Amino acid sequence: MPGYETRQEHVAIGGHDYRLRVLADRQQFWDPDGHGERLGISSAQWALFGQLWPAGELLARAMQDFDIRGKRILELGCGIGLASLVLQRRGADVVASDMHPLAEVFLAYNAALNELPALHYRHLNWDEPLPELGRFDLIIASDVLYESGHAALLGGVVDRHAQPEAEVLVADPGRGNSAHLNRQMGGRGFELEERRCALHPDEAPPFRGRLLHYTRGGHA
Repeated sequence: MPGYETRQEHVAIGGHDYRLRVLADRQQFWDPDGHGERLGISSAQWALFGQLWPAGELLARAMQDFDIRGKRILELGCGIGLASLVLQRRGADVVASDMHPLAEVFLAYNAALNELPALHYRHLNWDEPLPELGRFDLIIASDVLYESGHAALLGGVVDRHAQPEAEVLVADPGRGNSAHLNRQMGGRGFELEERRCALHPDEAPPFRGRLLHYTRGGHA
């Protein structure tokens, strides 16, 4: 890509070898028209979307076996899009979303790289309503709780885009803000089932990673 150095990563999930174009390192930055700055993305944050993070891989593995029958699914903060790619391969009704200006380009490239149809993508800023996006039966995200305030923003997205009977699944690497999200989701009528997971093959318990599975209504 002009202005960027990239590399390929390979991840085996469900018997498939996923090839992913990612940014070569976390120092990549190229925002000549100031688009990212206007969205509030700093130079330090710019390259984060373009990496394969452990929690993102954890979410993708969870999607390989998750019950998706009859569910409309929204991925928040999709980044390079591994979880959405896994769902696309399974034939899910999935919409990937992110606020980074390059996420759509990387997602389209990675879908083609894995010989998958193009995914539905929407640019989504969590604090800006997007009524035409509609509502979903399952909302998924990974490593999105960088700060305590992000839990409230995520709660707002759930208010606008979750069905009355819905599930929310968040893969979290243990940044310490999951309690804030638990309170936000509990106040919206969701029940929590938490599962601790290894983020790396050589990680010993107690594991830092966790899958936060919130259910409301008929899914409880």
